[in-house]
Amino acid sequence: MTKILIIDDDSSICELIRMYLEKEGCEVRIARDGVEGVSAFRMYEPDVVLLDVMLPKKDGWQVCREIRERFRGPLLIISAKSDTIDKVLGLELGADDYLVKPFDLKELYARIKAVVRRCEKHEAADGEVVKFDNIEISLQRYELRIKGKPVDLPPKELELLYFLAANYNRVFTRDQLLDKVWSFDYLGDSRTVDVHIKRLREKLAGASDQWTLDTVWGVGYKFKVFTE
Repeated sequence: MTKILIIDDDSSICELIRMYLEKEGCEVRIARDGVEGVSAFRMYEPDVVLLDVMLPKKDGWQVCREIRERFRGPLLIISAKSDTIDKVLGLELGADDYLVKPFDLKELYARIKAVVRRCEKHEAADGEVVKFDNIEISLQRYELRIKGKPVDLPPKELELLYFLAANYNRVFTRDQLLDKVWSFDYLGDSRTVDVHIKRLREKLAGASDQWTLDTVWGVGYKFKVFTE
């Protein structure tokens, strides 16, 4: 049974979501503010988190940061804030999906199932570690090592780097990377990919002269390996 934690101060929406998800066989808990949400997350240990952005006591952005420090499972933001900048921020903080209120409950459940499948696929597939000169990337441990030393990365940065390195020397457009890494139909612009690539390059600078995170102008990005 999938355990779902809803962190949202809108009681009517919470109850509608709860009733629908429980009919689908899920177990649901509800927290009404940011402080209660973080506490409930630690006690309940959910499989999936649904998080509103505009919360009392502690806003959803801070809650997202705190949860992502220890949780690698599916986290979906559900919010009335529909601006592209809010969607980009949510993704950069580690959300797997961003759904704008009001939404259809069937769509919400479909999105939940999609991100759960993606996370399960990562866990099942990652018995391997992607290795190149001076670098090791593991999704199972959510760990990047450069020259043997661990380097802190937000979940989405690590997943993006892992995907590109596992498919080295192949070029991917921004839309393809959004689909493969974020795994949903992104409705805003694709600049979040550029932001993640920029941050990765800063952390990978000087690691090796045998590979690089390369821009293919007019197309997209690739993990370019010079020697195999």
